[in-house]
Amino acid sequence: MQPSASPRRVTAILIAADGADHLDRTLNALAAQTRPPEALVVVDVGSTDGSTSELSFGGSAQLSRIPAGRPFGAAARHGEQVAPRAEEGVDEWLWLVGHDNSPTPGSLAALLAAVEIAPSVAIAGPKLVNVEDPARIAAFGESMTRLGRSVTLVQDELDQGQHDRHTDVLGVSAGGMLVRRSVWNSLGGFDPALPDVDAALDFSVRARLAGHRVAVVPEARATSAGPIEEFGRAKVSERRRVRMHRQAQLHRRLTYAPAGALWIHWLTLVPFAIGRALGHLVAKHPAAVGGELAAAFAVAFGGGVGRARRTLQANRKTGWAAIEPLRVSWRRVHEHRTTSRDVELARVEDAPIARASFLGDGGVWVVLAAVVLSIVTLFPLLGSPALTGGGLLPLSTSVGDLWRNVGSGWHALGTGFAGPSDPFAAVVAVLGTITFWSPSTSVVLVVLLSFPLAALGAWAAVRKVTTRTWVPVIGAVLYTLAPALVGAVTTGHLGAVIAHVLLPWLFLTLVEAHRSWASSSGAALLFAVVAASAPSLLPILLVGWLLSLAVGWRHAHRRVFVPIPAAVLFVPLVLTQIARGNPLAVFADPGVPSATPAPSALQLAIGQPLPDWNGWLSATAPLGLVEAALPIAMAVLALPLLASALGAVLGHRWSVAGTALLAALLGYATAFGATHLAVSGVGSTTTIVWPGSALSVTALGLVVAASIGVDTVPRAAPVVGLVACVFAAVAVAPAFAAFHLDRAAIQPTSGRVLSAYVNAEAQANPDVGTLVVQPQSDGSLAVALERGQGSTLDDQSTLDATALSLSRSGSQLATLAGNLASRSGYDPEPALRELGISFVLLDDAPDDPEARAVHDRAAGAIGQNALFTSIGETTNGALFHYEGKVDRTSTGSAAVQAAHVLHLVVIGVVFGAAALLAVPTAPRRRRATSNVIEADEPATTFDEERDE
Repeated sequence: MQPSASPRRVTAILIAADGADHLDRTLNALAAQTRPPEALVVVDVGSTDGSTSELSFGGSAQLSRIPAGRPFGAAARHGEQVAPRAEEGVDEWLWLVGHDNSPTPGSLAALLAAVEIAPSVAIAGPKLVNVEDPARIAAFGESMTRLGRSVTLVQDELDQGQHDRHTDVLGVSAGGMLVRRSVWNSLGGFDPALPDVDAALDFSVRARLAGHRVAVVPEARATSAGPIEEFGRAKVSERRRVRMHRQAQLHRRLTYAPAGALWIHWLTLVPFAIGRALGHLVAKHPAAVGGELAAAFAVAFGGGVGRARRTLQANRKTGWAAIEPLRVSWRRVHEHRTTSRDVELARVEDAPIARASFLGDGGVWVVLAAVVLSIVTLFPLLGSPALTGGGLLPLSTSVGDLWRNVGSGWHALGTGFAGPSDPFAAVVAVLGTITFWSPSTSVVLVVLLSFPLAALGAWAAVRKVTTRTWVPVIGAVLYTLAPALVGAVTTGHLGAVIAHVLLPWLFLTLVEAHRSWASSSGAALLFAVVAASAPSLLPILLVGWLLSLAVGWRHAHRRVFVPIPAAVLFVPLVLTQIARGNPLAVFADPGVPSATPAPSALQLAIGQPLPDWNGWLSATAPLGLVEAALPIAMAVLALPLLASALGAVLGHRWSVAGTALLAALLGYATAFGATHLAVSGVGSTTTIVWPGSALSVTALGLVVAASIGVDTVPRAAPVVGLVACVFAAVAVAPAFAAFHLDRAAIQPTSGRVLSAYVNAEAQANPDVGTLVVQPQSDGSLAVALERGQGSTLDDQSTLDATALSLSRSGSQLATLAGNLASRSGYDPEPALRELGISFVLLDDAPDDPEARAVHDRAAGAIGQNALFTSIGETTNGALFHYEGKVDRTSTGSAAVQAAHVLHLVVIGVVFGAAALLAVPTAPRRRRATSNVIEADEPATTFDEERDE
């Protein structure tokens, strides 16, 4: 250390990297110093903006160029090497200045005064202020935690001199640093393994351990255009920023670690990085995942730690206890985070007009009313352990069986086949897992809660696009009374029920996707669930996604991944259906295929999925009313809703209303197309795709548009909304009474699919086969093969329902059933043994002469066959037992089982990541908003892509 009385010589090293916006000002500031430096070295780091092309120096100033891409520390080392050296006995100092570090005229004088007063100070730094707002502190001192995380002591604060008395610090920033040249050389300058972030902090720490002091000088001020990682770069991605900071922290951790703990730190680098990556997903920082993992691998296998440790050990004169008082405690870090978060929240200004409150403005009451409606309407289903009928069957009795039916693999449905499952199987498996003690209970709960959940979702969606506090109640009532929902409930279209309930939430999350990763991930999950529940909505969902990308293109990076979870579910099925030459079968409804009569175009236009005029056709038949009057009456009842929706485009929110009407039109077009698409087999015929799912989209679009229209009508709004709700209730009243009028397709059941006798046998032999023969009204037979306790909802497959031809085993099954149902010389034993059939169940015939004749003929043929023993009549029909031995059925090859496991893993990874991102973590203050659409207000997420 040079004595304080020695003459001081300062060499300013100005580092420029594409700094055209700041370089001239910084050069002028250096020339204007009250105590100018004795020498100036300008190091140009491959500038391409022409900022140094016309620079020329002479005398004590010089210009040196190095290739682009060199970091600040490397440029500083080069500048020191080319700088002239002073005579013996001169106290030499280096002043490191970036092109954006324009110092005030007295900065160098203040820095030199500080080191003259305190000769032990080998490094001094100025107060860095914002280049755009010099009244705000950009950086003033640095420190670190016990685990090596760097902390800027003062950052982004209004400079009122509140920190000027704290001069002794652990480290200072690189920009504007004044360092004794002998110390610089003995410590080897900045660590090459820290090219950008924390290089100055690490150098300061090594200086402290070498017995020197580090100080900040508040009287010295210099500007800063941004953090060191942005120096010379037009833009730094979030992933790269995270990698820089984390890599610097991990490198310093290994460098500073005791020799005995070095291996422990090294072995835990990658495992901890994986855990932190999951934490980033939970905290809504997906961009940080790649940076976190890359940093861990770079430090673990990139080298540089050994050299840094040798340099540290060679110059170390004091222990870590000497710098312990200068470290930042975790309590202080927590306080800093809390303060920063409160400051950001405080920047959100409250507006004078509050948006609708769920508890105070009718939201809770409309949901409770929907609960009462559900109890009254679905009273026969209360307390039931399972449902059957229409498109429903009970679920498997164990969670393991539910998940075995998910993904590509072997499916025991019918004679068995290998292939991908329906995406809806994953939805059913999740529902059954929630009520793991009784999986079928989840289906009952979904049906019972469908009305209040639809009301809640619609209330939230309408609240998003309206300003009056009571309008969301109108929207919730209209959406809950939609014929598409009650029609799906009464016919057992569980997927359509789920889609109707989730569509408002999908709308909300997709609108909010530009604000946060939580919303975009929630939209991705809801997109997948809605698509899996109602595949016919895939075209509409894709159009909506593309429209959201186009409208919110500035934040497209958060919406572009929305369809990925759905793609993971659908791609195997799509490829399989294309390979079978039946691509349109992808849109087939999941669940049990059930015959659906096609409604007319007019009925679809007023939202009715069935051609029964919402039950009014059968309800008015005993009264002798003219059937031709029903279309007119239904159209009149729908008129207030349609008029309000169309009138919304005349107001100032015409763009949002127009988008909602476009969605309604797409829903209608899809529903119309569904009535002309018959891909699923039901007995000897085919059935159309359920149009109610698309009509749910139409209902949501009309409700949103109508709510906007009601919201903008001055005085008549309450009357218009009330009339629309009353008319909608009258229009669907008979449909809601379907269970009490015995017109509903679904009914409660104990959960047993086949008879108790077969169930008892299935307890010992889960693969036992039951041939189910069902007489049809046209004189034919419908044949099915049930395994174990019978087919369940989770093992249904559209691959089976939409098959264009019978497989070899399917043909064998049909031949067997046809010969068993009539007297012939056919020997059924080989087929019974190969197919593993131990029981034959002859269903009761419908009330039709031809069906009854077929039933009687089959009962006589099977009953007189010596191979079968009659068990007797059951609740499902006549049961016969085959006494011979049967073969065990196949469960698929090893390759099929491996494909099943792999598909489940992929599904788990993709949906697990999306679920972690979708969980809200940051505290969000519910703020009052102005009298504008909430979707148009500025984003309130202040920490969307930060690295904690």
